[in-house]
Parts: sequence; structure tokens; C-alpha cells
Amino acid sequence: MTDSNVITKEGLEKLKADLAEIKNIKLKEVALKIKEAKDMGDLSENAEYHEAKNEQAFLYGKELQLEEKIRNATVIADHNCRDTIEAGCSIVVENEGDEMQFQIVGSTESNPASGKISIDSPIGKALEGHRAGDSVSVKAPAGEVKYKILKIV
Repeated sequence: MTDSNVITKEGLEKLKADLAEIKNIKLKEVALKIKEAKDMGDLSENAEYHEAKNEQAFLYGKELQLEEKIRNATVIADHNCRDTIEAGCSIVVENEGDEMQFQIVGSTESNPASGKISIDSPIGKALEGHRAGDSVSVKAPAGEVKYKILKIV
């Protein structure tokens, strides 16, 4: 894994909430399922027991991943993104007459469907360092895409 995880303050709070849910709710629920399955008797052919143990292993793995992401998080400072595009900035771009708004985030928070573009993605890399008024070409799997940066908000 990387040494640093660039993330917004909101993204870090979401990771912490996800971790708390796993620790305080989901692992306790699965422990109860395991106990109930053990009470049924023979564990060698007990599907409920094996399913609960698999779920527990998955949750422990997820817990470790979240702890590492939180530990290595570098929170994007609340700064003024008026000059150039960098992680944390929200931007409005135009592509073939359509206006779109993106927020440039770290890869942990990336969710293109909700307008969160990773700084490490081809689009994020191409836009980084540019200013409002610049035109940028991005090589994408579907071909070259051209964006005109309308504003940095």
C-alpha cells in the first residue's frame, strides 16, 4: 500500500464511521451468530457456523484496511483553490457543450458517479495544475476527451 492516503476531512470522518460500525455493531452481530451456530451442535457440517466465521474473517480484514487508511491519511487542507487545480478543489468543466462539476479527491474517496474524481486517475492527473480557462486533453480507454476548465470553486 501507499505511504499516504490523500483524503478530505469528510472522507476521513466517513472512514472513521465505517470503522466504528464494524467494531461496535457488525463484529458483535457476527460473534452472536457464531455463538448461536455453536449451540446447534456438530460444527463440521454446520453451514451457519462456517458462513459466520467467513463473515467474521472478512470484517477483520476490512477493519485492518480501514485502520491503515486512517493511520496513513493526509487530510487535504481547507485552502483556497482559486488559482490551480489540486486535490480538494471542486471544478466546473465543459465537454462537448455539457457542463460538469467534479471534486478532485484522493483515490480512497474516488466515486466518479457522484462527481468525485481521483487525483491519481487519468482525468485528475491531466487537470492537476491547470487554471480556469485552460483546455485539457485526457487519454481515456474510450478515446481522447477534451475538457475546458470553466472555473475552480
